[in-house]
Amino acid sequence: MKEECRPASFVEALRRVIDATNEFTALHEPMFQGREWEYVKECLDTGWVSSVGQYVDRFERDLAAFTDSPYAIAVMNGTSALYISLLLAGVRANDEVLIPSLTFVATANAVSYCGAVPHFIDVERSTMGVDPVKLDLYLKDIAHRNSDGFVYNRITGRRLIAVVPMHTFGHPVEMDTLMEVCEKYNLALVEDAAESLGSYYKGRHTGTFGKTAALSFNGNKIITTGGGGAILTSDEEIAKRAKHITTTAKLPHRWAFQHDEMAYNFRMPNINAALGCAQLEQLPEYLSRKRKLAQRYKEVFSTVDGMEWFEEKKYVSSNYWLNAILLDKPDASLRDLLLAQSNDEGLMTRPIWTPMHRLPMYKHCPQMDMTVTEELEFRVINVPSGPKLIS
Repeated sequence: MKEECRPASFVEALRRVIDATNEFTALHEPMFQGREWEYVKECLDTGWVSSVGQYVDRFERDLAAFTDSPYAIAVMNGTSALYISLLLAGVRANDEVLIPSLTFVATANAVSYCGAVPHFIDVERSTMGVDPVKLDLYLKDIAHRNSDGFVYNRITGRRLIAVVPMHTFGHPVEMDTLMEVCEKYNLALVEDAAESLGSYYKGRHTGTFGKTAALSFNGNKIITTGGGGAILTSDEEIAKRAKHITTTAKLPHRWAFQHDEMAYNFRMPNINAALGCAQLEQLPEYLSRKRKLAQRYKEVFSTVDGMEWFEEKKYVSSNYWLNAILLDKPDASLRDLLLAQSNDEGLMTRPIWTPMHRLPMYKHCPQMDMTVTEELEFRVINVPSGPKLIS
């Protein structure tokens, strides 16, 4: 028999899942049980702590091998990875880039850094990511193809150049249908895979479907380099250019400082990459632990009335970066009560992001109907999800 949905039962359910004995349980705490100290100490002992060193190259090779991406370029954070990914996919000033409104603000910011305009689109309930069917119907109404082969927004006159699916909490977007939409409208596909390292869509790793993709290794991600990100691509020329422009466009020379274009000092430092190499060695165990934790959430919350645990689709494998509990219906007051009570009890929980189309700097950007996005805003609660919470 299900329990009534109330703050006390929500907190009790959380405690049954994670058996928390500490005064505070983080939403996603990093886990260091491998060779992190050894690798970082080697950087300190040798002095190779900045953007040159063996661990940067090794981390890129190991990351490419794990994701089965031909190329990986390590950079200083996920936002810079996405920004460069957009530039290399052809995004230019005054273009419009189609992105989910239900995302972390970095997705919209990266578009703005390019001088482009975020164009907000809705998500589907089953993935919390871009709804490609709804997007197709929307583009039929607002897009027209010009003689240059690109599609343009009938209302604003701006070029529609790219779509950025974000794999929410590690759950892959419906990629087959989205790729068909991109091909139909000549849109570049740039994946925001910041949250989905270790997630697969029909056996293929996220971040390997688009022209470019971005990963994040922030301290709260499934593996961390402290601060860091990476660009994935299957295109050799794009990979070479990514490395060139993220390393100040410096031309190889024994001593001369020659740079052939305006570029960026975005290269990941060796000391961060050292941490990442040790973390990547443990990623299979982290994924196993997180799937066990997700299963435990599923079992426990099946007995709590008025809410449900968010589960992956049958043909994908999610890394369950953050587990999500969904209220049966949108209820801002109840959501906030549950958040307040759980945080008061030392169990860190968080709502999903405020939709981008309601943030002050983006509220005037183009947008489609946001029915599902605005529904999920008041249904979703993220709960503690770190690999330390289960063995």
